[in-house]
Amino acid sequence: MSEPTDILSLLRQEDPEKIREGAKLAGKERMSGAIPDLVRHITSSNIGVQEAVDRALRKIGGPAVVHAVIPLLRSDDAPERNISMDLLRVLGSTDLPAIQELLRDDDPDVRIFASDILGSTNSALAVPALCHALLNDPEVNVRYQAAVSLGQLAFPEAAPCLNSALDDEEWVQFSVIEALTKIKDASSIGAMVKALGKSSELVASIIVDALGEMGNIKAVPLLLKGLDTSPLPLCNKIVRAVLNIMGGQSLSLLGSKECRRLAGYLPSALEDEDTDIQDAAIRGFSALRGDGATTYVLKHMTRLDPENDVRRMSAAVAALVKIGRTPELEGALRGSDDHLSAIAMEVLLRVDEAGTVPLLIEIFPERSRDMQRSIMAELAERAGREHTDFFMDVLVNHKDGSVVRDALRFLGQKGDPAVVLDSILPFLSHPYNDVKEAALEACIALHTPEVEDVFRSFMKSADPVQRMIGTYGIGFFDVSASLKLLHDALEDTAPEVRKVAVEAFGRLPSLDGDLRDLMERRLNDENRDVRMAVFDTLGLHPDERFFQCLIHGLDDPDPWVRIRCAERLGEYKVAGAIEPLVGMLHDGNTLIVVKTAAVLGAIGGETAFRALMPLLDHPDQDVREAVENAVNAIHKQAGREE
Repeated sequence: MSEPTDILSLLRQEDPEKIREGAKLAGKERMSGAIPDLVRHITSSNIGVQEAVDRALRKIGGPAVVHAVIPLLRSDDAPERNISMDLLRVLGSTDLPAIQELLRDDDPDVRIFASDILGSTNSALAVPALCHALLNDPEVNVRYQAAVSLGQLAFPEAAPCLNSALDDEEWVQFSVIEALTKIKDASSIGAMVKALGKSSELVASIIVDALGEMGNIKAVPLLLKGLDTSPLPLCNKIVRAVLNIMGGQSLSLLGSKECRRLAGYLPSALEDEDTDIQDAAIRGFSALRGDGATTYVLKHMTRLDPENDVRRMSAAVAALVKIGRTPELEGALRGSDDHLSAIAMEVLLRVDEAGTVPLLIEIFPERSRDMQRSIMAELAERAGREHTDFFMDVLVNHKDGSVVRDALRFLGQKGDPAVVLDSILPFLSHPYNDVKEAALEACIALHTPEVEDVFRSFMKSADPVQRMIGTYGIGFFDVSASLKLLHDALEDTAPEVRKVAVEAFGRLPSLDGDLRDLMERRLNDENRDVRMAVFDTLGLHPDERFFQCLIHGLDDPDPWVRIRCAERLGEYKVAGAIEPLVGMLHDGNTLIVVKTAAVLGAIGGETAFRALMPLLDHPDQDVREAVENAVNAIHKQAGREE
């Protein structure tokens, strides 16, 4: 324990370090005798001294510190006043009478400071003094700060005086309303509504917002009374406040007459420049569903930006769904505005899918290309087999690839093979690749012997594209029944045919004997994609022989094949691959070096660690980072094993 004289001696030095040490000790010992010296250093030019003194005074605390710091409130030095204010906000509750006495000071600034400090005391005992200042102080800024502090304390005992202060100057009214909003006392509702009629438009607007935020249902009938006598902007705010208080579900409690009355103000609220009021109006239309509600909401949606107003668009769609199916919504679907038609389609499908699908089929022929695409995408998912004729007709009469593709998708998934197959087969030769792919997937989905025969015949075609389609398709049927054709496909002159043949063999339950040998011979295929497909297919049945193939692949002429093999070796942590992988660390391709380092880090071990260490100072930053991560991974793994 330090001697008091030693602490005081340190505080009276000129050396900032000694003063800081003295302050630290004074705080530790809670030495009240050091308060005058500590206060003297409050505004030291040395930040370290300031902080040490501040901490010490807070630790000592109590009325003695409060009395010592209060005089600094009168300082002409702003930093000194600010520091004293901070201290008194923390310590003022230890001597409330001393702070409250300042409310009688002749200097209005001191009274403002005192009002501010009392707001931080968290004591209900501060409320009477602040209320007296609020209602009686001649200085408007003191009254303003008193109201702010009462709101900060938020004790309901302050509500009566705050209610009375609603008649004060506008500047004070702002802080009074904010305070009442925080306190949320039911007694304030009537006072705030009463103040509406004699306040400026700005204050009235703030009162209405506050009532909405307070959420007390008692305010609703009082607010509704003001609708007919308030200017339009205030009416819009009243609408928002009522909707915020009641919520959509409970609006019906108001009764049909009041609901109709409120609904009459929704169109105006929807035109307000405040987006919060617009959003409230949308909620109102959703709940009240008055005449023309759908039209108003749709019109509002045309003013929204689909990219930047995603949340608001979603809320408007949800409102339309709740309003339900209306003639206006069907009219929008049939209308010429594609944007509104798309919205109407989304809503109607959510409200009544079964009733909307026939309507979409009906209007499909007369719509624009983009809208037809949107309709077809929905119908492909939602239509039933009973609508097959429509999709068959689309294949005959439409040329747009996107529309045809979705029609094929539907027919493959839901069509009767005996009915639709002949209509689908010609599209296997369509000029658009995505349409060909859709036709191929449709045929595979139908999965009939007739389709299998078509695929086999394609595999014998002179056209390499047809051979590829046939080989791809047959891979989804009984592969073992088509081994001879697939063997031939592995030797096809077209690399894309060889690739899909390799993938088809991957659907067999196992690769044994001659088939495995045949597959491994394709590791020397001239085409990179074929070789990659072989590695992927062999990887479906990983064993030691597969790992040796991967190690062999590290010498592949194509860098991407080498990378793929290295990554698979790392995935299986093949220790036997470390030596050839170490050799790849000196490859001229930076990407290969980076990938190899990561693989060695995954496999781990002493050999990999030693090989990586010299590359920690590699000139390339990407290599350095990859090596560092790998070294850390190996080191961490070694630590876990210990």
